[in-house]
Amino acid sequence: MANINGSFGLRPIAKLGQGANSTGNANYTMYEIANANSNAIYKGSPVIPLTTGYIDIVGAAGGTVSLAGVFMGCEYVASTTGKMTFSNYWPGSGADSNHPIKAYVEDDPMALFVISTDATWTSKATAIADRFKNADFATATSGTTATGLSSASVDISGAAATKTLNLRILGWVDDPSNADFTAAGVGVIVRLNNHFN
Repeated sequence: MANINGSFGLRPIAKLGQGANSTGNANYTMYEIANANSNAIYKGSPVIPLTTGYIDIVGAAGGTVSLAGVFMGCEYVASTTGKMTFSNYWPGSGADSNHPIKAYVEDDPMALFVISTDATWTSKATAIADRFKNADFATATSGTTATGLSSASVDISGAAATKTLNLRILGWVDDPSNADFTAAGVGVIVRLNNHFN
């Protein structure tokens, strides 16, 4: 039976270790998106810090810049209405340039996330062999404007010991609706490798 999961980006689920899970969602005017940024950033997308002091969506498969965390939404003053707008995603335009675009980022380096596999693992034995390996995103930049959700997924065929890959595979979600290892869509538990913080 095929899995019911589609791609949904990175969803926070827990924290590694024994500390309390405070969700690690931050904006203390710490994270902002530049008004001139025309890149759409979807909820669940990995984001990177820029040398300009802003954040942006990561490159297609992850790039080489350390991840700051996972985008969870934003607030900005709409240029057409002059009203504060809260959104799951940054559409790439529409903000009044006289006001900041505040971004909410899940930035805890110890946060765990679930992300969907892009392809089949072929068997549970293959999945077990990939546990504690690293992987990049199959794609990290796409999403849907209908829901504002990222369509990022993990490139399961590229799992390797390479420490520079963006994600560390720690296991998978125990979910009967998404437990078919012969199909794409298994919910993989990961943490961000080489975190900026």
